[in-house]
Amino acid sequence: MSNIVNYLVERYIRDTLPKNTDLLKEMEEFAFENHVPIIQPEVAKLLEVITKINRTKSILEIGTAIGYSAIILTNAMEDGKLVSIEKRSDMVEIATNNIHKAGLSEKIKIIEGSAEYILPALNEEFDLIFLDAAKGQYMSFFSASINLLKKGGVLVSDNVLYKGMVASNEYVVRRKRTIVKRMRTYLDYIMNHPHLTTSILPIGDGVAISYKD
Repeated sequence: MSNIVNYLVERYIRDTLPKNTDLLKEMEEFAFENHVPIIQPEVAKLLEVITKINRTKSILEIGTAIGYSAIILTNAMEDGKLVSIEKRSDMVEIATNNIHKAGLSEKIKIIEGSAEYILPALNEEFDLIFLDAAKGQYMSFFSASINLLKKGGVLVSDNVLYKGMVASNEYVVRRKRTIVKRMRTYLDYIMNHPHLTTSILPIGDGVAISYKD
């Protein structure tokens, strides 16, 4: 159980979702077997909906992992491209292979390296930014990427409730205190940002959706 919502509610929501087949199913099994974090099914469906509603044509993803969310986001665009940043070379190799299998190599570009150095060097704007990297660095990633988000664009921040620890000290593990403190600071900041309208949703591990005015 995630400590975000009641287990029965969580299970019901996931049971209502269509199950993936072929490549995405293989990726889910790989992630489970190798303890690689990927977006939860209900979050994946939310990303699809947001991408379609916003008629998204360009996406910046911070945190590629095995390429699971990159493939889902790109498939949700009618005609668009995605740039994804990943610092682990082993993940870049796996993600590149998965993206090739999905037939999306022409639409997805992976940049290997630390986001804190790569983001300031980017000179294009995006309709949607998906933040799904090191939780303790969200403020830094935000500061380096918010100017890359178009006016009217959407920022989606994943894992913002962090197994419920952000919402209640009752769940906080001692070694996670710093991450929790930083995430609370991040959420407080984007909730009160003068150019963002933000809502926090208790699905998956917690998702914040921010609209840039």
